[in-house]
Amino acid sequence: MLIRHAPDLKPSEITPREVYLDRRALLGGAAGLLAAGLLPEGAHAAAFANLAKSPFSTDEKATPLKDVTSYNNFYEFGVEKTDPAAHAGALKTKPWTVKVDGLVDKPADYALEDILKPAALEERIYRMRCVEGWSMVIPWVGFPLADLLKRVGPQSGAKYVRFETLVRPAEMRGQRSTFPILPWPYVEGLRLDEAMHPLTILAAGLYGETLPNQSGAPLRLVVPWKYGFKGIKSIVRIELTDKEPVTSWMKQAPDEYGFYANVNPEVSHPRWSQATERRIGEGSGIFVKRRPTLPFNGYAEQVASLYAGMDLTKSY
Repeated sequence: MLIRHAPDLKPSEITPREVYLDRRALLGGAAGLLAAGLLPEGAHAAAFANLAKSPFSTDEKATPLKDVTSYNNFYEFGVEKTDPAAHAGALKTKPWTVKVDGLVDKPADYALEDILKPAALEERIYRMRCVEGWSMVIPWVGFPLADLLKRVGPQSGAKYVRFETLVRPAEMRGQRSTFPILPWPYVEGLRLDEAMHPLTILAAGLYGETLPNQSGAPLRLVVPWKYGFKGIKSIVRIELTDKEPVTSWMKQAPDEYGFYANVNPEVSHPRWSQATERRIGEGSGIFVKRRPTLPFNGYAEQVASLYAGMDLTKSY
């Protein structure tokens, strides 16, 4: 499937869920957003047609779109949660190329269109959990990472998958900082069996529309049983390797962030507990509702076997 890209989208430019579920209300809904000043004149979001509904989806209520697209971690655009929505419009996402290399049979620089055209895109509604103690339920549009890896042919020595984010300081203001919070490019990694698991997807959209810049356009990783920082955004390189990648947060704060980053209420961050979480969109302030954090973010039945015999308090 070939999708259109709108690299200069602003926050809230994607059609709200209640509107896209009723296409007849599209024009009226867009007019309302324009009147409210949430959608620039002439702007639009590219819709995906005929999306399959994934059996992996949760039946939990999805987080409102305005919260999904305005409360983000994307340090390439700033450290505040509102910075990505405010500044990511500068990012140009077309054309876009992803280098796939390392221990693969078909290394190449793949145009995004060539990655997406053969993919069976579907909507997957996943619980997502951030290490800072907040969570969302997001209807992603994507396809299994395993599908792409099978197409490029992992070699027998491949044990890990290493990912890199774009480095473009002229468009990513956080990369221009005199004292950067992280080393660039942002690097993440998975064990090959984690990468091949059917829950692991590459996402190109959310809420049935093209992925907005602040959410990681045009292509990002989604691994729902891990903390959010594993979901690397704006991917430009996928490398298969025989060595465990040293990820950006492992390099920056090895006493706080490990390679696996599985959601685990029993393992506290050095500065806060991970035992409970607050769902974005369910209130704020000192009386905000909190809920127990689920092991593997509620996906233990599907993924716990990947870590059989491991001490997950040490391999955090």
